[in-house]
Amino acid sequence: MAALGTCEQPSLSNRKMVIHVTNDTERSDITQGTMNDDDEFDCSQRAQLLRAVVLGANDGLVSIASLMMGVGAVKDDTKSMVLTGIAGLVAGACSMAIGEFVSVYTQKDVELAQRARRVRKNAGHEEETTNQRLKLPNPVQAAIASAFAFTIGGVVPLLAAAFIRRQHTLRLAVVGAAASLALVVLGAVGAVLGRTPMAKSSVRVLIGGWMAMAITFGLTKLIGTTGL
Repeated sequence: MAALGTCEQPSLSNRKMVIHVTNDTERSDITQGTMNDDDEFDCSQRAQLLRAVVLGANDGLVSIASLMMGVGAVKDDTKSMVLTGIAGLVAGACSMAIGEFVSVYTQKDVELAQRARRVRKNAGHEEETTNQRLKLPNPVQAAIASAFAFTIGGVVPLLAAAFIRRQHTLRLAVVGAAASLALVVLGAVGAVLGRTPMAKSSVRVLIGGWMAMAITFGLTKLIGTTGL
């Protein structure tokens, strides 16, 4: 009976081994979960920055090209087109930076609130939460990237118009051609980075830019000629 009782009760060393193995398993699960969360936040941050850069460049290109085409519909001189483009470039870059900062900062506040609720629900994982907090989206970085990309995109039609001073029709054609080529390149870059079909993305971006330039040119021409 004593021997039977001894066999039924696990020894202290066996208990320690079971506890040690269990703790190692839990630690491994927590570490794996932390790595997966870190990868998820890394991808989210890269996607946020990519969106700011690609959309900023596309907005700068389409906005400035359309603005210059609209002014060119009613004025023949190069100075008016270029000055209008520069004013639009500065205003648009500032607007993009402020809008992106507010948007990403709001997203950051939402994620912080969500993580605070998660910490209260799963107490005892402060280390995991600290690691995740380092992967939050950066509003300043997104704002700078968006403003810089808008400026890069807007410079393309400005340079195209600045080198043609006398032939007004040729200047408009060059601005439209340069903007179209840049739109195709932006669509291709976005497709490569986002791993989407390149032809479909380029055509979609190009058609959208053409529509914006055509509508701006047509409405400005109509208003300028009818005196509305």
